[in-house]
Amino acid sequence: MRHAVLLSLLLAAVASGSAALSREAAAASAAQVPGKQTLSYGAVPAQRLEYWPGATAHSPLVAFVHGGGWKAGDMAMMDGSAKLAHWHALGYAVASIDYRLVPEATVEDEAADVAEAVAFLRGNADTLGFDASRIVLVGHSAGAHLVALVGTDPKWLNGAGLNIDDVRGIVPLDGAAYDVARQLAIGAPLMQRTYVQAFGTDAARQKSLSPTLQAARPNAPAFLILHVQRPDGVAQSEALAAALRKAGTAVEIQGFPGTGLAGHAAINRRIGESDNPATAVLDRWLARIFK
Repeated sequence: MRHAVLLSLLLAAVASGSAALSREAAAASAAQVPGKQTLSYGAVPAQRLEYWPGATAHSPLVAFVHGGGWKAGDMAMMDGSAKLAHWHALGYAVASIDYRLVPEATVEDEAADVAEAVAFLRGNADTLGFDASRIVLVGHSAGAHLVALVGTDPKWLNGAGLNIDDVRGIVPLDGAAYDVARQLAIGAPLMQRTYVQAFGTDAARQKSLSPTLQAARPNAPAFLILHVQRPDGVAQSEALAAALRKAGTAVEIQGFPGTGLAGHAAINRRIGESDNPATAVLDRWLARIFK
């Protein structure tokens, strides 16, 4: 019971990106981001998103998928974040996607939700005011796994009526379950229950939900994989990058300082901060992908 309580507290900290540490610093900027809309992309209450328009009706869209161990987290994490203020300053439209959560839903439901959210956004691009041909998905932690899965297995976007190249690129931030079976073998013992709860014990199902093992062509056109120095996260990120390269998919991978759950949360929380090296790497990549 003690471990379960501790894990819940740790997941809550990761899911929030330790937002309390940055909210005061970002509040002044984020409070100036106008035009937020809360929209439903499905019939279930969790199938919703928040959207902020960009500088013009032809701005590119950055769509963010939160983490939280597939069982926690919320789209509201984006509010008050450095990333929202920064992407808005760059002229990008921004969306923060909610999705159904384990155990009431499955990881398959979550991947389908992300794809449906993209389809909803793309189908309403003219009304919302962004360029439907320029969408990038960014996800942190469990969200990194989900965007990588949607970007490697065409069935998710196909199921939402889209093609896998309807998304310009995928940015997983410090995920560690790109190969589920491997993560169960090398991951932190405290997280084992979370992985089993999310992915079960069936080998075929675990393989189907492993982006690294689904990375044969076709894939989304480009990936930028960012990670800190957690051993399992490094190993999983490098293996995903290798699988994408083998498939001929454009991929870049970059590591940054940071260890443990503190580093894992910080890479997400600090995206958008001007002195954060990951911000500059992501900025350059987005500028190139959105050309």
